[in-house]
Amino acid sequence: MFYYLWKEARLPLNVDVLDSKLDDPIERSRLRRLFERGIDEITGYALPLKWRDTGDRPGWFSGPWSFRRGRMFLLPGDSPMGYRLPLDSLPYIEKKKRPIDVERSTFEPRPELGDIYGEVARRYAEFIDTATRREGIREQEAADDENEAASELIHTSLCIEPRDGHLHVFMPPLTHLEHYLDLVHSIEATAAELEMPVFMEGYEPPHDHRLKRFAITPDPGVIEVNIHPAHNWDELVSNTTAIYEEARLARLATEKFMLDGRHTGTGGGNHVTIGGATPADSPMLRRPDLLQSLVTYWQHHPGLSYLFSGLFIGPTSQAPRVDEARDDSLYELEIAFQQIPEGETPSPWIVDRLLRNLLVDVSGNTHRSEFCIDKLYSPDSASGRLGLVEFRAFEMPPHMRMSVVQMLLLRSLIARFWQQPYRNNPVRWGTELHDRFMLPHYVWEDVRDVVCDLQSAGFPLQLEWLAPFQEFRFPHIGSVTQKDIELEIRTAVEPWHVLGEEVSAQGTSRYVDSAVERVQVKVEGVTDGRHVVVCNGRRVPLRPTGRRGEFVAGVRFKAWQPPSGLHPTIGVHTPLVFDILDTWNRRSIGGCTYYSGHPGGRHEETFPVNANEAESRRIARFRDIGHTPGRFEVPVEETNKDYPYTLDLRTTPPC
Repeated sequence: MFYYLWKEARLPLNVDVLDSKLDDPIERSRLRRLFERGIDEITGYALPLKWRDTGDRPGWFSGPWSFRRGRMFLLPGDSPMGYRLPLDSLPYIEKKKRPIDVERSTFEPRPELGDIYGEVARRYAEFIDTATRREGIREQEAADDENEAASELIHTSLCIEPRDGHLHVFMPPLTHLEHYLDLVHSIEATAAELEMPVFMEGYEPPHDHRLKRFAITPDPGVIEVNIHPAHNWDELVSNTTAIYEEARLARLATEKFMLDGRHTGTGGGNHVTIGGATPADSPMLRRPDLLQSLVTYWQHHPGLSYLFSGLFIGPTSQAPRVDEARDDSLYELEIAFQQIPEGETPSPWIVDRLLRNLLVDVSGNTHRSEFCIDKLYSPDSASGRLGLVEFRAFEMPPHMRMSVVQMLLLRSLIARFWQQPYRNNPVRWGTELHDRFMLPHYVWEDVRDVVCDLQSAGFPLQLEWLAPFQEFRFPHIGSVTQKDIELEIRTAVEPWHVLGEEVSAQGTSRYVDSAVERVQVKVEGVTDGRHVVVCNGRRVPLRPTGRRGEFVAGVRFKAWQPPSGLHPTIGVHTPLVFDILDTWNRRSIGGCTYYSGHPGGRHEETFPVNANEAESRRIARFRDIGHTPGRFEVPVEETNKDYPYTLDLRTTPPC
């Protein structure tokens, strides 16, 4: 397979000793490695290589590279040599004469992969045969003039580099999977013949639905694992189970604990991608009204957005809702929905053109959206037309079965909307979205409606299967019972604000105000008109839940004082003292106290090592004592026109 190996393609590393930057310890370490190796040593070898279908026998071609200095010097850096080739130093070619590699269409019919390894083995046997060796080598024919020679110049190369005691083979970028596999099998055959193991690196194989991919990518604070698609439910369960088990064996966790003991996800997403075996088979492209149904249903049920999300929600989060950005986005979305055809359509681009500029965040980023369609039918490149829709509002759950339940819920909704599209106008939630649906009670009731809706459509999904998500997303803080009245405190959702730009040690930064928190207060067994709940002397705006004697409300407060945050002149409100006030006797019949940190003022410097330590820290923050003694003047009822379900302690109390 390797026809030409030009002797001037040897690569000595170019080091400028006059610009050593010895004050930098990283640079000193790099220079030490270079001098130990020898700056006059060859770094590796480059073989210009390209597949051509022209002529009677398509195959691999090579050709010489010429440089003015007679040798090829790599660009400065420590990356593999394949990323540092001085391609700009090759002879210049006019744009109109440059060969164009047309990107392969993802909708192109592709046959089953044949026995590529057997074909390579046959050609390899012909190549090593003395009688056929000269016939097997195809040299590049001489060009008629310089312009033709320049147009035949190859700009991709296979690189061989010994590094760190191993032989590394850098794969060039290719357009066809068959060519990539042919080259891989050729390298394998050569390595087996020489009994020399190699490390493969470089460009990934071109995207092809016939190839299953499994990628592990380091991300800040997490390890991102992208697994191959599942074609049925059993394969999905098997893949999810294997990933969780392998992570456990590798001492990796799918959960973490904060300093105060709160149980959260890893910070990474459990993003779900929906598509087909091929882009042409994708249900999102075949039925544009399916995506419309999903977007509309999620907009009607905010509980689906907040039950499975992480701590950071809102317009500037990683997966904002379609109605959390511009105020007129729903109006524009209604117009786009009117243009979506019903049923299957032969125009796969229609759904991307109609929704591409609406399913975005506040900055116009198509990737940071609750429904990400940047790989559905992207107009930028063929590799972006994969027929995929990514659901980004799913945080990594701590257990495998919780992840499987998420997939089951999503698959059930897709199956239902495939049978019966969901066509309704969007709801203008307004401030109610970040008021009522920040409380776990209303989120859970909304999810209950979703489950009942699926059950009525013939899908036997059970509400108790989603109960772990309620406790994981909205953990129970504590409860107290006084005279048959139960007061429960539970964590609620709080959208964080992104602050203005500030200069930091790392440059210009934009902080997030995480100092504001929210809790839910729920009482049962109270007598309407007699009992009220007071927090730090201010009346909580209790709202009836529809069950006799049960009321719920939210309390928003400042938990700590960061150096950068909203309203820096407002102090910390904790501890929160809750009283169950008997208005007839004007006395508190009992209450509890909630601390945002350790009640003794202890500042934890290490994270909990396990769930038991985290639970002990959470328990220490709640006391079932601490009510206000003596006669109590009934506080004035506060009414917030924008957020009627929430008591915001940052506001000034009425006189």
